[in-house]
This record gives sequence, structure tokens and C-alpha cells, in this order.
Amino acid sequence: MIYQGNAITVARRDVPDGNVIAVLTFDLQGESINKLSSQVVAELDDAVKAIRFESDLGGLMIQSAKDVFIVGADITEFHALFDKGEDYLVEMNQRVHAIFNAIEDLPFPTVTAINGLALGGGCELPLTTDFRVMAERAKIGLPETKLGIIPGWGGCVRLPRLIGADNAIEWIAGGSENRADAALKMGAVDAVLPLEQLEAGALDILARAQRGELDYQKRRADKKGPLKLNPIEQMMAFETAKGFVAGKAGPHYPAPVEAIKVIQKGAGEQRERAQQIEAATFAKMALSDVAFNLVGLFLNDQVIKKKASKYEKQAQAVKQTAVLGAGIMGGGIAYQSASKGTPIVMKDIKADAIELGLKEARKLFAKQVERGKLTSAEMAEKLSNIRPTLSYGDFGHVDLVVEAVVENPKVKDAVLTEVEGQVGEETILASNTSTISIDRLAQNLKRPHNFCGMHFFNPVHRMPLVEVIRGEKTSDAAVAATVAYARAMGKTPIVVNDCPGFLVNRVLFPYFGGFSFLVEQGADFQKVDKVMEKFGWPMGPAYLLDVVGMDTAVHANEVMAEGFPERMARDTKTAIEVMYDNDRLGQKNAKGFYAYEEDKKGKPKKVTDEQAYALIKEVVKEHREFSDDEVIARMMVPLCLETVRALEDGIVDTPAEADMALIYGIGFPPFRGGALRYIDAMGVAEFVALADRLAEELGPLYAPTDKLRRMAEQGERFYAANASSAQNANA
Repeated sequence: MIYQGNAITVARRDVPDGNVIAVLTFDLQGESINKLSSQVVAELDDAVKAIRFESDLGGLMIQSAKDVFIVGADITEFHALFDKGEDYLVEMNQRVHAIFNAIEDLPFPTVTAINGLALGGGCELPLTTDFRVMAERAKIGLPETKLGIIPGWGGCVRLPRLIGADNAIEWIAGGSENRADAALKMGAVDAVLPLEQLEAGALDILARAQRGELDYQKRRADKKGPLKLNPIEQMMAFETAKGFVAGKAGPHYPAPVEAIKVIQKGAGEQRERAQQIEAATFAKMALSDVAFNLVGLFLNDQVIKKKASKYEKQAQAVKQTAVLGAGIMGGGIAYQSASKGTPIVMKDIKADAIELGLKEARKLFAKQVERGKLTSAEMAEKLSNIRPTLSYGDFGHVDLVVEAVVENPKVKDAVLTEVEGQVGEETILASNTSTISIDRLAQNLKRPHNFCGMHFFNPVHRMPLVEVIRGEKTSDAAVAATVAYARAMGKTPIVVNDCPGFLVNRVLFPYFGGFSFLVEQGADFQKVDKVMEKFGWPMGPAYLLDVVGMDTAVHANEVMAEGFPERMARDTKTAIEVMYDNDRLGQKNAKGFYAYEEDKKGKPKKVTDEQAYALIKEVVKEHREFSDDEVIARMMVPLCLETVRALEDGIVDTPAEADMALIYGIGFPPFRGGALRYIDAMGVAEFVALADRLAEELGPLYAPTDKLRRMAEQGERFYAANASSAQNANA
């Protein structure tokens, strides 16, 4: 044994031709995956020094003993590392460069056997070796730009020299995970093999290099020297790419363009100088608010996945499901279930509704075929997972039923009590309600412990969030089964407790309340939309209301006003109600705050409609000009405060879940980290002061809670500084 650590071992191995090679194996003890934490990097340094000390070695093979190769750096360390400042980050990266360079400079050929996921630093490490072989089902990539940073351990230097600048820009700026066949085609790996042949393939490449059949020294020289592009080729490659990527990434996500600049600046340099450029830019990006917040999102997502996994372990098997109500929503739910492999019965009382649901599912599957994601045969097979019916004949064998009928408590009550009599004693009933109390719907059920909410967001196939709503009598078993089913559908479930609007809609409607106040005081709703879109929302509030539907918005607002009258009830008519009263429902009937025309692809395109302005004059009480900052404050403060209240009321367990629900459910700008991170970034005391100023004029919707005031006085935050989200308890 050459080296033995907690994550890395290096062993000698005799190979044919009388040679001895070193085999470096990653196998992080106590973990299911390999990752490059600070401790593991320190071990790698020791291991490489031990290898260099051995005088009789003829080659090196790097491999993994786990199902993955290396998933990347340990992201839970990032906030603490970033807090150490720019100089430290540059120095840290240069230390890693020195270790990786030592591998690249070993006096014999080297190869990496990539058996599974190789991401981030786990991709950059194999780039140091002379050769790479990859298992057929493995994936490789540099996703750092998705965290607001750039590859900092040689990815911006070695990858362009290996696969060309254009291909490297595509991989790095896109942050994609790339399949083995694509990696082979681009030249990122030298061979793709079945997993069971991977090691033999790697050893064969080493043997051929040792015999001089493969020129590993030339490969090294190409990786360590300048990019082989003349000045005109460089200008065309990089300037065009920067413009395209900037347009795609948008102004709030600078990392992809910064990565291209690093590749460009280092293109004419030798290895060490190019790495210095990379390290400096990595440090600059790591200290940005965007990186801090995107890393926070990753950590929050890990919290949610761990909680969901715990529920899954307790869950009864969900092998057959059903959806009641076949329309667009029911068809979307049926599609999602069938596409992920859980058979589903789709029931309605009307044949034309059944056909509408099937049409929706067929349309979504057909799009997958058009994109090359499915073959026609696979589409037919998945579509057969949906069984349409007008009766309850097959419901005795269903494990879970999703009720997705009209958002009317009387109708839902009738359907739920009816279906309860048709299913087994252990079958879970879940209502896809967006606002109606789960406790209210459970009142007439014989088995309320088997009932919960399962709120999908529209369109079902695109929106990742599912709110699983626990009622007062809902059992842990019902929650666990519903969470497990949501995960099986490829969704992100977040468990919340019952209240009007649950979490997401409860938080969204104060945001719409802020919009109504602005319109009343003379703000141009189109300007409000533009300001909030510039702030980072995918669409402004007026446009969002048109997409949601004014009828849906009015109904939900009535539920909120009844549940939280002191701050959500209004004595006067709002612009939303004006639209509804004038049958301007939004996109569903092509007129709302905007009018809608079909674009070339048949999708609704919004256009200005002067009639909307004429109608809302009814509610405009004054005419004021608002700065962008005033618009943002009036929109964001009530949304953030309601998130705080939901957390304090125990509707949601943790800041992580609250923030991720808003990002996944209503498109809260990810680079801002969520409502509670937004308050932290502003400073709790500063946020309370701003809310107090607005509350003086606009009332209780803007009033901070007593607990938030105490947090401000004591200098507390929702997220502990430099700690992973998993360590943050309920505020």
C-alpha cells in the first residue's frame, strides 16, 4: 500500500510487461458518494506526494469504489470558505492547481476510469490525466455556473484545450451534465465501455501508452500550452459566444459570461498563467451575492430532499393511482404519473372531459417525441399507463386518489365522500386544492386520517413544486405516501400545515395586494410589471394575474380575506375585481390587464389594451409617480412578511422549505435566494424599518410581527451566517 486515508487509497498493482502501476481509489468512508471536501483535497495532496516518492512506477489509474465517480466539491463548505475573502480563495485554488498539476506532470502515463457522475471538481480531476475512459451510463460536466461561480480547478483551462473552445463554452456556460456518447464525440474521453469492462479498458490504454503506441507526452503538451486559435478565430469564437450567452443567461446571472472571459484571457497563455486568471475570477464570483444565494438554494434543496427521503422510507407502496376530474389539470397529472411509470386511472362523469384529459396527455407526450426524448413506441407504452373511465369499477385496487375537480368546496366534498366509499380501507385520498381548507374537506369523511392535500401547480408538467398539506387529522402514513408519490412523479414535495391558501398562495396574495395598492394610487401596471421583471420575476404581477386567471384570483382572494381579514380584507374594489366584473379573465379568454394574440407558435402574446386602462380608472384614487425602488418595496414587503408569518405560525417547518416553495411554486427570483434570504440580505432591522414606514400609510398588510421586531433588536437572521441550511431551525 502506497497511501491509506479516509477517502483515498493508493495501491501498487503488477500489470503485464513487468510493469507496476499505482491505483488511486476514491472511497469516502461513511458516505454514499465521493466529494472533494477540504479534507479530501488534503488527502489527495498527500497521496500524490506518496506516488511521486515511489521510484519504480510505470503508470497511474484513478478510479472510484462507489457508484459515482466524484460529484464535485463539498458545497456545504462553500459559504464558510467564501467568507474568508478574495485572497484566501485565490490561494486555495492555487493550492489545488498545484496538486492537480502534480498529477498532470507525473513521469509516466495516467488514466482515469469514470464509472459514474463526474461533476465540477470531479470532472476537473480527470482532465489532469492523459487519458479518460468512461462507463456507458456515466455523466460528466462542469455545473459551477449554476451556482453563480465558474470552474476554479482548471476546468476553464484544460477543457477548451481538450475539446475546443466552442464545445468547452457550451459545456461550461450551460452547466450541463453530458452523457458518455457526447463526451466521446467531443473528445473529452478516449473510450466509452460497459461498466464491467471499464477497468480493463483503462489498463489497456495505460499499457499502450507505456509501449509507445499512444503519445501521452504530446497530449500533455497540448493541454499545458496556449489554445491553438489565431487572433481572428479567437475573436469570432469568444465575442459571438459572449453575446449569445449573455442574452440567454440574462443580467442577473453573470457567471456564464465571466467563464467565457476567463477562457478568452487564458487562451494565449501557458498553463500556470491561465490558471492564475481562472483563480482570480473564481474568487471574484464567489464573493458575489448571486453565488451566495445560489449556493444557499442548493443547500436548501438538500434539506428538502433529505426530509422527503425520510418520508419515503415510511411510506406504503404507491403502485396504482387515480385522478378524479379529467380536464387540463387532471390530464396533466395523469401525464406526469404515466410518464414516470406509475399507472393511473383517469375518471370523470363526462366523456368529453375524458377526451380533453387524454388530449392533454397525448399532446405532452407528442412534444417529448418531437424533441427526441421518446420514440413513438415509448410514447404508446407510457400512454397505456393512463386508463380512462366513467365509473369507479377499478378503484378498489387503487393506492392513492388525487381529486382534481373544480375548486368549489361543495363539489369537492361530494366527490370525496363518494370516492371514499369506492376505495379500500388503506387508500389515500388527496385533494388538489389551491385554497380550500383540508380540515373543512375532511369533515364528512369516514377516514380523515387517510386524507391530505396535494396541490399541483399549473402547468403540472413544468412546475416542480407539490404542496402536501397536512390536516389536523391527517396521519403520518398519508403524508408519507403522498410525498413518495410526488417524488415518483419527479416533483419536489414540501409538507405544509393547513391554513387558508396553505403556504404559496397565502404568500402570493399579499404580493397581489401590494399591486392593488399601487394601481389605486395611480401606478401604471405595465411599469410595475417591467420593474418587477427587471427585479428578477419571470413575469410582473399584472401579467401573472392574467396567466392565473382573474376568476381564480378573485376566488382565492376571498378565501384569504375570510381567513386573514385584519390584513387581507379590502373595503374597496380592486383592479383585479374590476377585470373580473368586466369578464376580462386573462389569457383564458384573451383579455385581462393585457389583450392576447397568438404568436407564430400558437402561444398567447400579450399586447397593450387601452380598454383595460379605461376600466381601472374606477379604482384609481390619486395619481402618483413611483420610483423603481418604491415599486419593489411595496410589492416585496407584504410577500416577505407573509412568509415570515407562515413560518412563525408553523405552516412550514424551516426557512429552507419556505424559500424553496416560493422559488419552485411561483418563480421567486432564484438569484435572490427566497423571501427570507432577501430579508437577511437587506438586514432584518432595515427590513423592519422599511415595513414600518409603509405600514403607516398602507396598513396591517405591511406591519412587521412582534417576533420579527425582536429578531431585529437582537441582530438575528433567518439563516445562521456561514452555516448550511440544514442547521437552521424554525425562526
